[in-house]
Amino acid sequence: MEAVFNKMWHEVVFPSVPFVSFTLFIIIVFSLLRQYRLSKQLFVNIPPGPKPLPVVGNFGSLLVPPFLLKLFVRKAEEYEKQRASPLSPQVGLTDLSKVYGNVYSLFVGSQLVVVLNGYELIRDALSNHAEVFSDRPDIPLITILTKRKGIVFAPYGPIWRKQRKFCHMSLRNFGLGKLSLEPCIREGFAMVKAELLKRNQEAGGQGVDLTPLISNAVSNVISSISLGQRFHHQDEEFCTQMNLMAHGLEISMNSAALLINIFPWLYYVPCGVFKQLRQVERDITAFLKKIIARHRATLDPENPRDFIDMYLVEMLTQQKTGGSEEDGFSEDYLFYIIGDLFIAGTDTTTNSILWMVLYMCLHPDVQENVQREIDAVVGRGRLPSLTDKGTLPYTEATIMEVQRMSVVVPLAIPHMASKTTEFHGYTIPKGTVILPNLWSVHRDPTVWENPDDFNPSRFLDEQGQLLRKEYFIPFGIGRRVCMGEQLAKMELFLMFTSLMQAFTFRLPEGHQPLSMHGRFGLTLAPCRFSVCVTPR
Repeated sequence: MEAVFNKMWHEVVFPSVPFVSFTLFIIIVFSLLRQYRLSKQLFVNIPPGPKPLPVVGNFGSLLVPPFLLKLFVRKAEEYEKQRASPLSPQVGLTDLSKVYGNVYSLFVGSQLVVVLNGYELIRDALSNHAEVFSDRPDIPLITILTKRKGIVFAPYGPIWRKQRKFCHMSLRNFGLGKLSLEPCIREGFAMVKAELLKRNQEAGGQGVDLTPLISNAVSNVISSISLGQRFHHQDEEFCTQMNLMAHGLEISMNSAALLINIFPWLYYVPCGVFKQLRQVERDITAFLKKIIARHRATLDPENPRDFIDMYLVEMLTQQKTGGSEEDGFSEDYLFYIIGDLFIAGTDTTTNSILWMVLYMCLHPDVQENVQREIDAVVGRGRLPSLTDKGTLPYTEATIMEVQRMSVVVPLAIPHMASKTTEFHGYTIPKGTVILPNLWSVHRDPTVWENPDDFNPSRFLDEQGQLLRKEYFIPFGIGRRVCMGEQLAKMELFLMFTSLMQAFTFRLPEGHQPLSMHGRFGLTLAPCRFSVCVTPR
């Protein structure tokens, strides 16, 4: 019996070559016919773009081995010329705009993607046509992990508007954009400073990886607001969850995991990265739901302690006034909002601070200027405060220039057209994925002089006062603008100025050259680097 079962299993999992060839042939023919039919029906008067390959679209070279390209195109070398720059997606997509214009089309399989480049186009789409272009696409991997709930990836509509409005109001009550959060951020810096001194001494000139220290401090600020508690940086449970979230992001951007977007059933495969992804999801879910349950058991509706308490109170209010879970206020929805706050809030701010330190290492003259200004205005006897912002224009300009150069979310979060619409002379069909290329705005030579040069002075006027420019949009634009913008600005300013006041940073002797295009994932992170630290 066992032999028969093994034979059947082998035939199902490892079918004969003729069967595989025939199945592949059927899939290709079906996909070609479907793509041809869709293109005739839907893709009329769409923006121009490079000619897609059958089945795989414009990203075929990422999925199909080079030797198979000849099966799809007669002249593979012509296709090679169309490939985007291998440096990074945002650079390649910006380069394509020089060929096809600031609004152009790409295909991921049969999915139409329209890329928007330049400030005027992006502002027009996301601000003037917000009702059409504020939706989110149904990306299989994201949908499986978020159930289309929360704030970041949830579809645009009445429920999303209620949730975002409530979240923004609640976060403001707990210090978002206010001086009351300063002690929390300072406490995080105290931990970073102590650990940095300790690890730098242990490293013996080989350099220290700042990533875990900065990530822990940023996560603890989010934790204070949303969970009502800080964790010690060596707290085993907290460290485990932070590592899980980081590991989950890393797995999600793995090329194998991304195949879930083409074949959703892969998520349930009981091995490899798919099994790891499911385990990470289960562990994070258990951690956050345990905290929510603890809040529910100790809730005092008259004295909410944090964001979770306020949300639970709102749920009770909705129930008393006849509201229902269809309105969005439920523990399930709360779970995904907390996940958004932790993952999105931690990753973006952490990488922004890492970029700042890296740029200071590469531009020691700018680092000296920042330190000189901080010494003159703040001195060494106290930590910098948000009240110093207006009197540290060069420091603020340096922060802005790093944000302009790095753009930690260079392609924003994908948008989607909620209905067929005319836009700048082209037809954008319903369901089209919209990619606002923020990188193209911040590297646009028509609005920035020498845009690839690092120059904080571009944000200063002739009197040395700060210049705010409308085409500086690191947090996005429109109705989907980053909800945590004010919190991020506070953290970036306080953490950067405190680091500059306390330390001088440099790269280790003989370090390998770093690509300043970064590592593309959920956010754009700098390539891994270590720093040598000199206390001031």
